[in-house]
Amino acid sequence: MAPEPEDDIMNEKNPRPLDEDDIALLKTYGLGPYSTSIKKVEKEIKEMAKKINDLCGIKESDTGLAAPSQWDLVSDKQMMQEEQPLQVARCTKIISPNTDDAKYVINVKQIAKFVVGLGDKVSPTDIEEGMRVGVDRNKYQIQIPLPPKIDPSVTMMTVEEKPDVTYNDVGGCKEQIEKMREVVELPMLHPEKFVKLGIDPPKGVLCYGPPGTGKTLLARAVANRTDACFIRVIGSELVQKYVGEGARMVRELFQVYLGLQVHKVDAIGGARFDDGVGGDNEVQRTMLEIVNQLDGFDARGNIKVLMATNRPDTLDPALLRPGRLDRKVEFGLPDLEGRTQIFKIHTRTMNCERDIRFELLARLCPNSTGADIRSVCTEAGMYAIRARRKTVTEKDFLDAVNKVIKGYQKFSATPKYMVYN
Repeated sequence: MAPEPEDDIMNEKNPRPLDEDDIALLKTYGLGPYSTSIKKVEKEIKEMAKKINDLCGIKESDTGLAAPSQWDLVSDKQMMQEEQPLQVARCTKIISPNTDDAKYVINVKQIAKFVVGLGDKVSPTDIEEGMRVGVDRNKYQIQIPLPPKIDPSVTMMTVEEKPDVTYNDVGGCKEQIEKMREVVELPMLHPEKFVKLGIDPPKGVLCYGPPGTGKTLLARAVANRTDACFIRVIGSELVQKYVGEGARMVRELFQVYLGLQVHKVDAIGGARFDDGVGGDNEVQRTMLEIVNQLDGFDARGNIKVLMATNRPDTLDPALLRPGRLDRKVEFGLPDLEGRTQIFKIHTRTMNCERDIRFELLARLCPNSTGADIRSVCTEAGMYAIRARRKTVTEKDFLDAVNKVIKGYQKFSATPKYMVYN
């Protein structure tokens, strides 16, 4: 029986929904035999390209540069030409600081003074009065804060590695160690004790005594013990060729560093006199600058000055007065107990026989310094090497005492020191 026309009209208005087979058939319409494979390969290529780009962005080549295929030398060259080098200036004054309208007075050497603003990369907290800054060459805006200018020769004086000397390696100086620790360590480790008492800690120490009694050794032990930045200056390094150079170096030393050792201070701290020629004027200027820095207008903060000399009689009285070098520590000749201790310190690493009578050896070395005793231990080792033995005997020590203490008597500086001082 044929369907009626009304039923056809109804089917057109409400068509039957497509099932899965119909949809699959429609998807194949117009597709070639390899279309699906090609689409799959294209998708894989896209994923692989993305992966390669990610890896190129993260991993650099051996030279630290991007892969040569990614170089754009033309645009790099153009960018380098557009970027002009900055000029060094000094910010002398800040007008209306801590506001949005803050302006900065800069002084560009040999050009002029300008009132400028800040660049995009600098925050107002980075810039202080008196500091060096980098400014661009067009608007002279401040682009970068710069560190203070320090002479390279001053920077080289810093003790980078801590010395391996401890207080246990300094023999016969128990009292001196105690005095030194009070001056250097206490103010740094326990500043509140001085605040409670209402006194200022001593600024400096002068170590004096015969050569070889452990002045420099103790200074090295102090450098090991404290975490301060230590700088070691030989007095003669501060005497420069041109007028005013030595004084400038002293100023920079005190600006940059917190711990200061001046060894052999007699090279610069000698008593002032006029030799009629003017040869010693520069030395005296340097010494005056040290005196000025020790109690100048600015508070010295945590800077401690340790000075060592074996001729205290030649030093200038202005340098030695209380308030500059508050404490003078005398390193005398070690007593019997001290000499025994020094023998034990120097033989600690030596391969010695047992039951060596160090006290007897110490009695045989009267009026000798720690350096003499060290020399005795070295000579004893040389005697053992000469006899092809692996241990040092007491006889070696006795022979070394005869050679060093008695034989080298004429080279000893102790009697001369006693005459001077």
